[in-house]
Amino acid sequence: MSETKIGFMGGSGLYDMDALTDRAEIEVSTPFGSPSDAIISGKIGDVPIAFLPRHGRGHRISPSEIPVRANIWALKSLGVKRIVSVSAVGSLEERVSPLDLVVPDQIIDRTSGRAASFFGEGIVAHVGLADPFCDELRQAAIEQARKEVTVHEGGAYLVIEGPQFSTRAESEMYRRWGARVIGMTAQPEARLAREAEICYVTLAFVTDYDVWRPSEEDVSVDMVIQNLLRNIDAARRIIAEMARNIPPERDCGCSNALENAIITSRDDIPAQTREKLSLMVNKYLD
Repeated sequence: MSETKIGFMGGSGLYDMDALTDRAEIEVSTPFGSPSDAIISGKIGDVPIAFLPRHGRGHRISPSEIPVRANIWALKSLGVKRIVSVSAVGSLEERVSPLDLVVPDQIIDRTSGRAASFFGEGIVAHVGLADPFCDELRQAAIEQARKEVTVHEGGAYLVIEGPQFSTRAESEMYRRWGARVIGMTAQPEARLAREAEICYVTLAFVTDYDVWRPSEEDVSVDMVIQNLLRNIDAARRIIAEMARNIPPERDCGCSNALENAIITSRDDIPAQTREKLSLMVNKYLD
């Protein structure tokens, strides 16, 4: 199989990509267990693609249970250098309406207990995460998305643990913090993608106003799904066009995020840990 360059992570309602040709399902094992589902490989035009539904087909996996390390590792092992994530979110701003798209540039992490690093077990790395989304990939997403939907550039994606939605007090607090949208999946995906030196962007499709807006019906699963399904076709068109138009070479810092991040003395890294993380670290340790 030719090396895959672009990975797409499907969120609620997006469990397949009909545009793929030369389709094959790939079962990948990783040092961190199995990913959410078999990875669907194929092509859009001449571009090799890998698609992974983060919740599994049939939506079997809760946000807290998503095997994010295995997902990112599996995509990297297939040669993925860029990940475009599709996510359902609630709006925390009046002017960001349901069915709009936000391409965030920041994250506020309110999750707890999720494995957020590949490192440990005798090796320590501190990657920079000041800008958690790849700006080069963000600009490509914005350019294509504007042809399909109303797009809001930038803003903070606040990530809650879930699976429950917010209380009214929490929703109001997050608004005072200045967050633009709220969801459950951008972390630790963004952290782990940066450690894996993969460019990462989220297409955050707005499905509701969370619970802060008194004139609006409280958020429910039915509301989320109904609005998300209305955006699925747009999401598929956007990511298909991104696949066709993203330049093959990267001109960002994501590709060498680990270069100066590994702080552990090379002689003190356990052989077993080095072998476990060889896919990521060997180019810096050899």
